[in-house]
Amino acid sequence: MEEQIIRTEYSELMQKSYIDYAMSVIVSRAIPDVRDGLKPVQRRTLYDMQELGTFYDRPYRKCARIVGDTMGKYHPHGDTSIYDALVVMAQDFKKGQILVDGHGNFGSIEGDEAAAMRYTEARLAKITQEVFLKDLNLDIVNFLPNFDETEKEPEVLPVRIPNILLNGSEGIAVGMTTSIPPHNLGEIVDAVKAFLKDSDMTDRELMKYIKGPDFPTGGIVVNQADLLNIYETGQGRIRIRGRVEVEKGKNGKLALVITEIPYTMIGAGIGKFLNDVAELVETRKAPEIIDISNQSSKEGIRIVLELKKGTDTEKLKNLLYKKTRLEDVFGVNMLVVAGNRPETCSLKKIIEQHVDFRFEICTRKYQKLLAAQLEKQEIQEGLIKACDIIDLIIEILRGSKNQKQVKDCLTMGITEGIKFKKAASRKAAEKLCFTQRQATAILEMRLYRLIGLEILALQKEYQETLAKIAEYEDILNNYDSMTNVIIKDLEAIKKEYAVKRRTELANAEAAVVEEEPVAEYPAVVLCDRFGYIRMVDPAVYERNKEAADKENRFILNIMSTDRLCVFTDAGNMHTIRADKIPLGKFRDKGVPIDNLSGYSSAKEAIVSMDSMESIKASKMVFVSSDGFIKLVEGSEFDVSRKTIAATKLADESVRLIQAAVIRDYDYLVLKSADGYFLRMTLKEIPDKKKTAIGVRGMRLNEGEVLDAAYLVAGRVEYIIEYNEKQLSLNKLKLGKRDSRGVKVRM
Repeated sequence: MEEQIIRTEYSELMQKSYIDYAMSVIVSRAIPDVRDGLKPVQRRTLYDMQELGTFYDRPYRKCARIVGDTMGKYHPHGDTSIYDALVVMAQDFKKGQILVDGHGNFGSIEGDEAAAMRYTEARLAKITQEVFLKDLNLDIVNFLPNFDETEKEPEVLPVRIPNILLNGSEGIAVGMTTSIPPHNLGEIVDAVKAFLKDSDMTDRELMKYIKGPDFPTGGIVVNQADLLNIYETGQGRIRIRGRVEVEKGKNGKLALVITEIPYTMIGAGIGKFLNDVAELVETRKAPEIIDISNQSSKEGIRIVLELKKGTDTEKLKNLLYKKTRLEDVFGVNMLVVAGNRPETCSLKKIIEQHVDFRFEICTRKYQKLLAAQLEKQEIQEGLIKACDIIDLIIEILRGSKNQKQVKDCLTMGITEGIKFKKAASRKAAEKLCFTQRQATAILEMRLYRLIGLEILALQKEYQETLAKIAEYEDILNNYDSMTNVIIKDLEAIKKEYAVKRRTELANAEAAVVEEEPVAEYPAVVLCDRFGYIRMVDPAVYERNKEAADKENRFILNIMSTDRLCVFTDAGNMHTIRADKIPLGKFRDKGVPIDNLSGYSSAKEAIVSMDSMESIKASKMVFVSSDGFIKLVEGSEFDVSRKTIAATKLADESVRLIQAAVIRDYDYLVLKSADGYFLRMTLKEIPDKKKTAIGVRGMRLNEGEVLDAAYLVAGRVEYIIEYNEKQLSLNKLKLGKRDSRGVKVRM
């Protein structure tokens, strides 16, 4: 066959491929289906657990077995994603209602991870079995082929409550995210019942039943007034506070006890909160706290902050709300998959979608049940009729040569080949017209069914069957009857599984903390070669000037209200408020710069540092190891962010070797690793933006780099040690930018 070359626009091909990939991630992985509120990995795991028989009233099964079976049959995306989904469905501090009953170490609210799947065991929770998986055998949802078409899996589970609201969901897809808070089961049921009775209800009216989110960690939602807009649009921000109680201790001391935390603090957030409180104490913003202890256990959260006598607890609470994660924000984005496409839904839209789905599965269920009862009716009518003419049927059976003759006679009245004792019997047999199903039931009927009581029981069953048929037909043909069935089902679920609301809803004013203005005073910043930084009084520095100059790499005069700017060889600038730097004695060790800023000594090295006031008042010169230089207006660095890119470097192999305020300097001297020096005037260096690479300062050979750059004043001699001799940079030959410079041999 001749090869065919299909020409296509590359950008169009990439666009289509990316859109296909994005939709696959959105629909098949990260975003839950609005009908059952589950992502594919969760749905497949629960279905596989049912297939394995891990029911709530049976022994637990190893999670490794569940994960392996799910991965092999339905979800070929690695065991980690399956086990992680299984663990989350078993964590009562993450889900409004757990769907998996876990046995063993399934992690903790403080961020401890679950044990390996070979150690833990699980089974279905009762609600999952009764509310999520019930009636799957009645063909009430569509089944699809699995990834290799060797098994069938449900397209969606026949969940009987809006699980998307009950347990919420969080997921990150391509270009979009979903974040839905959990809600209270009883309130959800009441809202659905009300909607079934009046489908014209608005979001505001539905909120008479669903007051707001109900987080498993409790807490207090403090912007209740914003909830209506959030539920109408499907997007918004919920502010949550932890619950803080004041307890009296010994000797009249008070203690703040945190018994509930914001939902967003689950995991590492608790450790971060404790560190933030400790930092408030260290920086003397919360000197009233004398001890911090985490007394949390399986019984619940209990974080105790012991206080000094006479502490203003309300003021301290506001400080904790403002400066720690004790008050946090839960971002709501109610994005779901509806009709195989992502859609941001309002509260009403979600309930409406659930009700439509509920009617669909109920219709399919009762159609299936009706068909079974109609079949049963047909058989029962045949058996009752057979009991009335049992003598004739026995005569047909005794006179027939095989089963086919009997069936043909019973269904079509064919009597050829059958011996009858009486001619009247043959005539009666020719009038028989049982159905195939009835004929089969007659042939399988046992003789004990001919007992009088058994015949009466059969007639009673027949009447019950007729009653069920009438009931099912009424449900299928009458909207109100179907609605009543769904409402009764919801009431039973509420009675069995509803719990009291855990999250309080309120309207509270934003926490206000009046910070005292920073006292303005001069100080000297000292930073040693190990990256430890501290401030001392200028008088202390002057008394110890010789030792300070010898022991420290950077020495800088600064005001306490200023900011310290630290430039690193990675081209970054890290900003530190001067009042955050500890002020102490000359022999104090100080603190690592890593603790005060985004700087990491493991990834980058400090090149220079200066005060923001000095930088704003002048220009800065930047020199990189590949020979590029530039001047930048200092005002460009006056930003609010703690860490920014101070300059652009050509690639990761290039390092920044100089970043300095030009002040009263006249010349820039560049030194290459091969011993070439180039002295040029600062006027030759063009002004650039901080996002620019710059211009070439010195021509370098291939593989050669700059290893030093010096700023030199015209009237002050600048001497360096080079090859163990003294070299005056002022006496170097003046060159031009973008030249080779001179080779210095000493």
